[in-house]
Amino acid sequence: MNYNNLPPLPQPSATQAAPQQNEWSLTAYMSQVMRKVYVKMFLGLLVTALTSWFVLSNETILMTLVQSRGLLIGLCVAELALVFILSMAINKLSSPLATLLFYVYAVINGVTLTPIFLMYTMSSIALTFFVTAGVFLAMSIYGYTTKSDLTKFGTYMVMALIGLIVCTIINIFWANSVMDWIISFAGVIIFIGLTAWDTQKIKQMAQETDQANVGKLATLGALSLYLDFINLFLYLLRFLGSRD
Repeated sequence: MNYNNLPPLPQPSATQAAPQQNEWSLTAYMSQVMRKVYVKMFLGLLVTALTSWFVLSNETILMTLVQSRGLLIGLCVAELALVFILSMAINKLSSPLATLLFYVYAVINGVTLTPIFLMYTMSSIALTFFVTAGVFLAMSIYGYTTKSDLTKFGTYMVMALIGLIVCTIINIFWANSVMDWIISFAGVIIFIGLTAWDTQKIKQMAQETDQANVGKLATLGALSLYLDFINLFLYLLRFLGSRD
């Protein structure tokens, strides 16, 4: 067959090509933003892990941390303050400062998590980490690719999270083992759901954010997903963790 005699393929008009080009540009832009979010989140987790490892390997710091309840409480308050600043005042911060505060939070979180790691074997911690990573990846992919609007679902998850916090505080004084297992199971479900919702929310925010604010959005998105990952890991650790 002589392919040279075939009629030329129809070319899209300018009005047809422009929307398609804009769609491709938006998709590439969102992919770029999400890569920044995931890279920053991964680096935050790495900073947390290295900080915990450093504290575990330094007996003086470790004993000071374990024996000083006031220090631990102060660090927890500092964590809450940093989350509040990054969440509520992100627009007033420069992008480098917001990034710095995020990594400071990751360092402090690595310190406060260290006593928990003393309770479980390293093999069970590693297993829990890989299970968490797999579940997180699956739900984040779902949140990014789904066509369903997860806004209402996310609202329910936030309400459930508030209830979870209240129940956790009550159980600190009640110390009921059955309630503790219920709270742990609910925590796993809630943070699995929040991972999907937060991912979709970040994607939607990326569509509305200009290039100048990408750094701030990447920091805020990394913080949200970082918190989802850490909390999912801690709740799964209650089921999968083995004590010495």
